[in-house]
Amino acid sequence: MGGVVTLAELKDILEAEVVSGHERLDEIVSGAFCADLMSDVLSFAKPGCVLITGLANLQALRTAYALDLGAVIVCRGKALPEGFVDAARDLGIPVLRTRLIMFEASGRLWMAGVEPSARERRGKSEVVSDATA
Repeated sequence: MGGVVTLAELKDILEAEVVSGHERLDEIVSGAFCADLMSDVLSFAKPGCVLITGLANLQALRTAYALDLGAVIVCRGKALPEGFVDAARDLGIPVLRTRLIMFEASGRLWMAGVEPSARERRGKSEVVSDATA
């Protein structure tokens, strides 16, 4: 894995529409993070990665801006609320919209060599495995 993919290639892989950030399509994608809970994004996403989400709201854009994410990919062809595109442009965040569900978008990016992008969580893991019980 670990393939080099640009936002333009990502657009093609996801059959996505570029909503904002046309001028940044030649930038390389450093990884991807997938979530609808912005608290998870704030806790785990790495700067520079793309955020794959079903949220089409200003909170998603503000989170992407705060973490210096590479782009926001809105799934399921969601309608964008008034002011969303202007806010994305003002914040300098590329936004792509795809009709794909999050699972398929993530799978396509994985198959293209895009790595998951998540920081390690400090402390005990909150995940319990039945395999070790």
